[in-house]
Amino acid sequence: GWASADPAVPAEPLLRFRSLAARSRGARGGAGAETQVGNDLGSPEPLRWLLRSPFDRNVPVQLELQELLLDHVFQRLGVASQGCVDHPIVLTEAVCNPLYSRQMMSELLFECYQVPKVSYGVDSLYSFYHNRRQNWPCSGLVISSGYQCTHVLPVLEGRLDAKNCKRINLGGCQAAVYLQRLLQLKYPGHFAAITLSRMEEILHEHSYIAEDYIEELQKWRSPEYYENNMHKMQLPFSNKLLGSTLTSEEKQERRQQQLRRLQELNARRREEKLQLDQERLDRLLYVQELLEDGQMDQFHKALVELNMDSAEELQSYINKLSLSVEQTKQKILQAEVNIEVDVVDSKPETPDLDPLGSEQSLEDVESINEFEPLFAEEQPEVEKPVAAVQPVFNLAEYHQLFLGTERIRAPEIVFQPSLIGEDQAGIAETMQYVLERYPKEQQAILVQNVFLTGGNTMYPGLKARVQKELLEMRPFQSSFQVHLASSPVLDAWYGARDWAVEYMTREEGWITRKDYEEKGGEYLKEHCASNVYVPIRLPKQAPRTAEALAPSRVLTSSTGNPCEQA
Repeated sequence: GWASADPAVPAEPLLRFRSLAARSRGARGGAGAETQVGNDLGSPEPLRWLLRSPFDRNVPVQLELQELLLDHVFQRLGVASQGCVDHPIVLTEAVCNPLYSRQMMSELLFECYQVPKVSYGVDSLYSFYHNRRQNWPCSGLVISSGYQCTHVLPVLEGRLDAKNCKRINLGGCQAAVYLQRLLQLKYPGHFAAITLSRMEEILHEHSYIAEDYIEELQKWRSPEYYENNMHKMQLPFSNKLLGSTLTSEEKQERRQQQLRRLQELNARRREEKLQLDQERLDRLLYVQELLEDGQMDQFHKALVELNMDSAEELQSYINKLSLSVEQTKQKILQAEVNIEVDVVDSKPETPDLDPLGSEQSLEDVESINEFEPLFAEEQPEVEKPVAAVQPVFNLAEYHQLFLGTERIRAPEIVFQPSLIGEDQAGIAETMQYVLERYPKEQQAILVQNVFLTGGNTMYPGLKARVQKELLEMRPFQSSFQVHLASSPVLDAWYGARDWAVEYMTREEGWITRKDYEEKGGEYLKEHCASNVYVPIRLPKQAPRTAEALAPSRVLTSSTGNPCEQA
C-alpha cells in the first residue's frame, strides 16, 4: 500500500496476497508458458506441486521470483512512472538478515527499478512501533511467530539487541502440516480431501492454545467434555448413488449403439484392407502386362523389386489377391444389408440370401458374437421396475471430520517442538534463556512489556499461556505484563506506514542511491525498527617480509638428503 500524510490516500493496505508464483508448462497448441502470481492463482491445491516462492523460510533467496512479485505489486498499485519506480520503498526483512540477501535485494531495487531510496526494517519491530502507547516503556521482549519461524527479540531503549535474539524454526506452516498428518491417520478414507488449505482454515477457526496442556488432555477424556467441545467440519461430497438408474429401454438403446459402432468399425477396417489389396493387385497386373508385351528387361527388374523369382509365382500372387478382393467386397455388401436389419436381440437374424451371401452373413454374426460378453451384463432378462438404490449409510456424516484433541495438539508445537520430533526449545524455554542473559534489573524491565505479534499468535488462549509460563519462571511476587498486538497480521504494515510518514523528510533510516554505490548493497542505515548493521570486515594479510621468505629460499634451493631438508 501507500504511505502518505495526505488524508485522501487510504491508510489501509490496498493489496494482500501470498508470496507465491506458479508457471504453467504451456499448451500443446504452441502457447507459451503463463506465470500466475498471488491471488491470480485461486485455490493453491491443484497447483501445489508447481508453486514456487522466493523465500527460504523467511529469507528471500530467489531474486527472479522476487522480481515477479514486485512487478505484480507495482502494476496493481498503479505506479505510473515510465522505466522506473519513482517512489521511496519501505521493505521488511528477516531478523539478522544475511548481508548477501540484502545486497541482492538492494541491487534489484536500485538497478532494476531505479528507486530513489529504500529503507529496511523488521516486521515485528514495526508492529511494536505501531502499538506503542503513552507511558509504554521503550524496552520490551517481542515474541513474533509467523508462518515459517518464531523469534524472541529483546528491545532495550528502543533498539534491537541483536546479540541476544533467538529463533525457533517453527510456525504456522509446521502446525498445518502436523494437523494434516494427524487427520490423515485418523481418516485414511479421506486422505486426498485433507489438504493443507483446509488445515490452515481449521487452525484459524477451530484451534486454541491450552493454558495447561496435560490438564486439558485429561479434560478431553471425559465423554461429556468431548461432546460439548468437539467441532465438526463437513468435507465436500457427491449425492450421486452408486447403483445404476438406467431403465431397460435405455439399456437396450445403449447396447444397440455399441453394436452399431462395432459394425462401423469392422466396415471401416474392411474398406481399408480392400483399398490396400486393390493397390497391390493393380501393381502385380501391371508387371504381368510387361511380360505379355515382351518387355523382358523391365519385367525382370520388377520381379526383383517384388522379391519374386518367376512368372508362375507372380500369377499365384495375382490369383490370391483377386480372391481376397472379391471376398472383402462380398463382406462389405453383406455388412450394409445387416445394418438395415432392426436389432432386437444380441444375435441378429440371418437373412435369406444366396449360398455365398449366407456364408458371409454367418461370418459376420460370429465376429459380432465374439464381442457379446462385453454387453452380456447389460441384457435384461425380464423387464422389471427399477427401484431407486438407497444408500446403506449417510454420506454427509461419512464425509465429516470430528475435531477433538487435534484442536490443541497442532498449535502446541510452538511450546513443545518435540511433539513433531524437532530437537528445539519452545517459546517458554527460549524466553527464559534470553532473560537469563541479562542482569536482574534489565530482566525486570523487559518483562514489563512482553509483546506478542505475528499471524501465529492469534490463537485464543496464547496470552494466558505466556502469562502462566512467565509466572512459573519469574521470582516470587515479581510483576510482568503481556500485551497482544491489536492486529497481529497487519500491524507490521501499519507500523511501517507510520514510520515512513514520520521519517519521510529525514535522512535517518533511508539508503539513497549514492549510499548504495559508495558502500555496497549490503549497507544498512539503522533506525528504531531496523536490524543492527554489521559491516563485512576482511582480515588484512600480513606483508611477506624478507625474513619470512628466507626459509623458503633455503628449502627450495637445498639439494641434499631429503631427511636433512625436512
